[in-house]
Amino acid sequence: MLMIQREPKGTMTPGQDLVAAGYAGREGARRISLIRERELLTWFSEEYLGQIQQNDEIQIDGISIPWQKYGATEWEEVGRGGIFTALWNLSGAYRLGFDIDLYKIPVKQETIEVCERYDLNPYRLFSSNCMVAVSDHGWNLCEKLGADGIKASVIGKIHAGIKRQVRHGQIRGFMERPREDEIQKIIQEAAL
Repeated sequence: MLMIQREPKGTMTPGQDLVAAGYAGREGARRISLIRERELLTWFSEEYLGQIQQNDEIQIDGISIPWQKYGATEWEEVGRGGIFTALWNLSGAYRLGFDIDLYKIPVKQETIEVCERYDLNPYRLFSSNCMVAVSDHGWNLCEKLGADGIKASVIGKIHAGIKRQVRHGQIRGFMERPREDEIQKIIQEAAL
């Protein structure tokens, strides 16, 4: 496993819970809806498209949320490459693996629908206002974030070794290395 170079904010050990806070791919879907607005209006109503284009999410980042006070021992901001890249970087920094359930990662229905229109993976799509955190008591962390109006869910566990396992229902697989953010497919097509 290639060691990811990043400054640790705390600690991460096997047995801890992995928590996703905020919505994966939300900002990418919003940006795509702005780039492809005319085309998307053939599928979605103006009201629904307006809902996708809203930018009214609570600010979630490594500064505005007191992660340690809430019980997180480590955290990673989700950005380019989506939640998969954030998970890869976090586990690589500690040379630890994980087991996650895709169904538990918070994703808005609008994001899924935009991704389906363009054959994009919402877990590899640009996100802001989204974090991955590690905690000894993930449910407590989710409860504290929820009290502040932030959607959060325990998505898996940290494991010894380097396996990055992903469950999708009964199907189990391994996470692939990060690749170009899915939004680039839309940006490159728009430039042509």
